[in-house]
Amino acid sequence: MAKGSGGGKALIVASKVRALVKSKKCMTSSEFLPALSKAVADLVDHAAARAKANRRSTLKAKDL
Repeated sequence: MAKGSGGGKALIVASKVRALVKSKKCMTSSEFLPALSKAVADLVDHAAARAKANRRSTLKAKDL
């Protein structure tokens, strides 16, 4: 995971994600949860950049 993007720590609740995936009658591979956590970190990075470009320090839904 890139520096400044969660610091390598999981940003998701794995058990909740697994439950959601199971409810869709699917399974998760060992690589899915880290990739999902990275995708969340990337979304936050993008939202933060957008908010800063608009001279705000508060992230809003529209920044996603």
